[in-house]
Amino acid sequence: MPVSASFDPPSLSALPRLVLGSSSPYRRELLARLGQPFETRSPDVDETPQPGETPLALARRLAEVKARAVAQGFDDDVVVIGSDQVADLAGRPLGKPGHHTAAIEQLQALSGQLVHFHTAVCVTRPHTGQLLQAVSSVTVQFRALSDEAIETYLQRERPYDCAGSAKCEGLGIVLLERIDSDDPTALVGLPLIATSRLLREAGWDPLLAPSKNMEHAHG
Repeated sequence: MPVSASFDPPSLSALPRLVLGSSSPYRRELLARLGQPFETRSPDVDETPQPGETPLALARRLAEVKARAVAQGFDDDVVVIGSDQVADLAGRPLGKPGHHTAAIEQLQALSGQLVHFHTAVCVTRPHTGQLLQAVSSVTVQFRALSDEAIETYLQRERPYDCAGSAKCEGLGIVLLERIDSDDPTALVGLPLIATSRLLREAGWDPLLAPSKNMEHAHG
């Protein structure tokens, strides 16, 4: 009669600490789906596009800058996740509007257009010298939006911290006609398929680490 071998996952003390380098509540909620403890740190970086920088290159650069900036604050073994999302309207980058007037301008420009949302992820583990990157791009078809529809949406949702003013996990979904993506979490702000793959490559497998549904937030 065969005897099944028991499997003991590694203890948390044997694993590097997991850190999310983001102040975004949307990314925090997404990463929590993996059921692992993690800390959060807010990266203090300049998100201004460089001259001639494409939206895809901007997302990749900012994800890396955020991960590196947060990783510098640790001396022990950590795995840091940095991420950034940029909307791409025919090569024009659209980030977070920040305020009402800018959001109106963004949505007027997006009305009836085909837009690409590039969400970049960078995972770094300084103790092993690893710096891993991936980008998940989502193609979105916006429907034609009237000024009244834009104003009503903004008053209800206030998506001033969302790239392109499109909060698709909320009321923003009614602005769209179609979404084409290989990862349903990418448009929200953290592509979990790519993130999980990079974490495994960095030595943190969400399925092998002991599961504890808790999070330590620091700032």
